[in-house]
Amino acid sequence: MVKFYRLSAWCCLVILMDSVDASAQAIRFQPQGAAAAGQGNAFVAQADDPSAVHFNPAGLTQVKGIQSHFGTTIMGGSIKFKGPTGIDGRGDLGDSVSTPLPSHFYVSANLKALGAMNLSSLTIGIGANASFGSNTRYPMDIPFNTAITSAALPLLAIKPTIAYKINDDLSVGISADIYTFASFLGEGHGEQKQVSAGTLGIPAGASVELNGTGTGAGVTASLLYFPMRNRAGKPIMSIGAVYRSQAVVPLNGALLVNGAKIADGSADLVLPQIFTGAVAIWPVRTSEREWKVELDVEYVGWSLHRNLDVRLAGGATIPQPREWKNVPVIALGTEYKWFNPPWLPHWEVAVRSGYTYTEDPVPDRTFNPGTISLPAHTLSLGVGFLCKGTGRFLGLIPCSGQSALWPKGIGLDLAYQEWFYESRTVTGNLNPTVDGTYHAFVHLGTFSLRYLF
Repeated sequence: MVKFYRLSAWCCLVILMDSVDASAQAIRFQPQGAAAAGQGNAFVAQADDPSAVHFNPAGLTQVKGIQSHFGTTIMGGSIKFKGPTGIDGRGDLGDSVSTPLPSHFYVSANLKALGAMNLSSLTIGIGANASFGSNTRYPMDIPFNTAITSAALPLLAIKPTIAYKINDDLSVGISADIYTFASFLGEGHGEQKQVSAGTLGIPAGASVELNGTGTGAGVTASLLYFPMRNRAGKPIMSIGAVYRSQAVVPLNGALLVNGAKIADGSADLVLPQIFTGAVAIWPVRTSEREWKVELDVEYVGWSLHRNLDVRLAGGATIPQPREWKNVPVIALGTEYKWFNPPWLPHWEVAVRSGYTYTEDPVPDRTFNPGTISLPAHTLSLGVGFLCKGTGRFLGLIPCSGQSALWPKGIGLDLAYQEWFYESRTVTGNLNPTVDGTYHAFVHLGTFSLRYLF
């Protein structure tokens, strides 16, 4: 138990680096572990490392002993705009490389490993990541500067989790999803900046900022089922199902004009409910190698995000309609793994690839360039290495030790993704300066380190 507490405390210290960035679908950021990212995020039916805390809590029952898993993403890209009159503009993700880096942290422990021998069916975990957020920046003279010049939503998700193994074929899991802000992440609040169009008594051309912070909560419930096994007793098919509830984050902050506070304000940020179904099959699964193929289908309830109206203390309201729609996300991924290959004994080696299609939930009428929301195609590649026994990580560090404080295995996962956005022409927007054609491109690399205790 002491080991788990130490890992949890260490995880909370490292989380000081966590942040949120622009996402492939509205304000959602899907890469939350390199093993999953390398497979196009198709991981719900596999969920066999501590990142199951995020992808499918029920999968934690597959994670043996005590394990920690942490990593980060290096991300860059741009958004290009061409107005109806031919005027161009360009924005980015807050900088050439988005900072602070969006990161993920997970710790899990089977209760048997903590000394509770009669509770071996229970596994607990905790995670923290940046599953929702945005970060975009445009020059002050962009044609749509009365709609947006920059936006940031450094939202932190904390996920205490428990999983229970009902029998060898069925596990269930549940987690609380706590969404909040922290002073060490960006400005410590969500914010939107723009240039005044001369409404609400604010002089035209003035710099306007809306900001807010708060905490909200939801819940995730899931199951993992193995309907088929091979002669060796290993699953060759798995089915995963996950439900993430709606969460409302109340934002309380201020309206600033030219840097001076004008009024207190509040708004409600509604995060969507998400239904996920997934199936994985292993055409090959032996003691020497495995080949997995997985399909995940999500239904994201963005229609719950109707508006982000700002209520000012004096009684006025700044309307920010959203009217987003529900959309599917489809991910297809594969992984091929070798166990103790002759060319690298004491190691597990995996290669991965995947594809994700993400539909755009935002209508032309309420489109805001502060959120990259275009139909997206994601191509993913990844590799994974897990060193155990007498192997040496990077040729220097022993992968296993006798000390209780030294891990029994060390893993490294790497993934690279290209997000190809379809071009989009916006017409009939509530703010006519937003009308025009948008192009976007994002590329990112994710790495995760894993320790087995």
